[in-house]
Amino acid sequence: MNMFFRWFGRHKPSIEAASPRDAGRLAQIHAASFHRGWGEGEFEAMLTERNTMIHRLRLGRKLVGFIVSRIGADEAEILSVALDPNQRGRGFSRDLLLQHLGHLAGRGVRTVFLEVEENNQPARRLYERAGFATVGRRERYYLQPGGEQLNALLMRRDLS
Repeated sequence: MNMFFRWFGRHKPSIEAASPRDAGRLAQIHAASFHRGWGEGEFEAMLTERNTMIHRLRLGRKLVGFIVSRIGADEAEILSVALDPNQRGRGFSRDLLLQHLGHLAGRGVRTVFLEVEENNQPARRLYERAGFATVGRRERYYLQPGGEQLNALLMRRDLS
């Protein structure tokens, strides 16, 4: 049996633009990934905005991840990257991020920014391996459910 299909099952991962029909599932994945998840209505609104780009990751017919960016002139900010908790650790985030960056470059984006929680080592490794560098820090940026405030790192990658 082909090693690829043994690892991923029968379904090959695919990455494509998300559609308004995906809003409910995107909200589910976001809620499973962050303590304050975005609702279905928020995703529906983002999916209709011309300056917002959302790519989804599917395994077969099952939507298991996404990435969202907002574009302004020749810059973009990655707002969120999320995977179904059962699909983490398999390299999907890297593939999703790199393809998304390619689409941003195709839209004329030259610089991409994002914020990441300072202690989120898996996310920081993902971004660093994709060529992002830390360019700033936001003190007490993220508020946790228990009231704890966590720092964010501001990261940047030039696409041109």
